Formats: sequence, C-alpha cells, structure tokens
Amino acid sequence: MVQQPIQTRITANEYYALPAYQEHDLIQLIAGEVVIGMPPILKHQTIIKKILALLLQFEASQGGVAFVAPTEVRLDDSNVFEPDVLYIKPDNLAITQQDEKRIVGVPDLVVEVLSPGTAKYDRQEKYQAYEANGVSEYWIVDPLHETIEVWTLNEDGHFDRQGAYARADTFPSRTLGEDISAESIFNV
Repeated sequence: MVQQPIQTRITANEYYALPAYQEHDLIQLIAGEVVIGMPPILKHQTIIKKILALLLQFEASQGGVAFVAPTEVRLDDSNVFEPDVLYIKPDNLAITQQDEKRIVGVPDLVVEVLSPGTAKYDRQEKYQAYEANGVSEYWIVDPLHETIEVWTLNEDGHFDRQGAYARADTFPSRTLGEDISAESIFNV
C-alpha cells in the first residue's frame, strides 16, 4: 500500500509570514494550501479589462467599487484569494476599510477568468469558499469556449446555477440590477 504524504494546511497569518508571500504577486491561500500562479495569457487579461470597464460604469452610476487582481480578498482564515475581478456594492464598503493591504470580508460579485492552471481551483475550492462565505454572485468566465457561468446565492446560503451564457447571450445580474451582454465581454 502506498501512503500519500500528509498535506499541511496553514492559516492566513502563517501565509502572510512566508517568504514566498513577499516574493510573488500571483500567490494565494486556497483551502489552507499555498498556490503560486503563472502570468495569464493576453486574451485572459483582455477579458478582465472588458469586465473591469463594465464594472467601472456601475461604480460611477451606482457607487460601490470594482477591483482587479492582484487585490487580495481574505474570506476566512484558510482562504486568501486574488479574484480576477470583483465588485463591492456601496452598502458593503466597510470590508475595504479594515486593512490597508487587503479586503477583509465578502465581495458582492466575484469574477474568475479560467486559465489552464487555475480552472480546477476556480471551479472547486474557490467555488466552495465563495459559496460558504456568502458571495452573492459568482461568474466563471471561460475564454476558450467564450461562456460565462453565473451562480447566485440562494436564501439557504447555497449557489444556484443561474445559467451558462455564450457570446451572443444577454444575462441578468442580480447584484448589478441590469442585463449584461456577453458580447461586450468577449469582443476582444
């Protein structure tokens, strides 16, 4: 019988003390494990830019604030992420004022753009952490297939799959209170 090595999980405070934390921009604590990422491809970054431009319009008209990676979000003691894009509504801005280095708390909308090295985390561990911590709306954007999966938190604290939307689709965003054109995101 082959024994698997025991995986040691660490806390957020232990994570902040690691030399690797000081040396890398693309580093996250996911379910207590340190994950160092690779720089994304240009299409990934272009999609992020389009989503940020969209959210900046909401920021200007509705208040709130939008951020992009490498903005840290400390959800809990085991999960410190750098979501690709996030939006915080005006009534939730206190989470940006607890720590000058990072957001401490739960954003209203989180967007992760899939990369080969991050897709597993975005669909599994991060999905579970966003759901468990109460993120209202979670978009998983697939640049290869040009789809956007939208997940919304229900009253029981679990994500419901609102739908998967292709380039030609328009979908409602409960958090933003408007319909979003997928074309505007994938028109790179």
